[in-house]
Amino acid sequence: MAKNSKEAYKLANEQYLEELSQQPGVRELTNGILYRILTAGKGKSPNASSVVSVYYKGSLINGKVFDDNTRNKVCDAFRLRDLIVGWQIALKNMHEGDRWQLYIPAAYGYGPRGTHGIPGNSTLIFDIQLLKVH
Repeated sequence: MAKNSKEAYKLANEQYLEELSQQPGVRELTNGILYRILTAGKGKSPNASSVVSVYYKGSLINGKVFDDNTRNKVCDAFRLRDLIVGWQIALKNMHEGDRWQLYIPAAYGYGPRGTHGIPGNSTLIFDIQLLKVH
């Protein structure tokens, strides 16, 4: 990607979040992390040392899916402190049973470097369901 196209990509992601923040039902957590509640749960919330079991599907603003554990119908378990900052912030605010559409700015995802097919400066969109806090 040429420098100009990298800058255009970064601006497109920032504009996407700005426009999304104005939509009804979209709420903000810390520093521009946005979410929409799809299902409200009532269970416990995790802390940094918790292990969480989740279903999730991750995509980019162009709709490209980069990860999806819902296809296999097998949830994954992660130690919260080992996840990207955007997930850590969001999951600490979720309860068991919650399902959120989560919009993570690049600074709280993979930043300008990107990773494994995710371009740098990408907004990460996750449909995430917190099943269990261990």
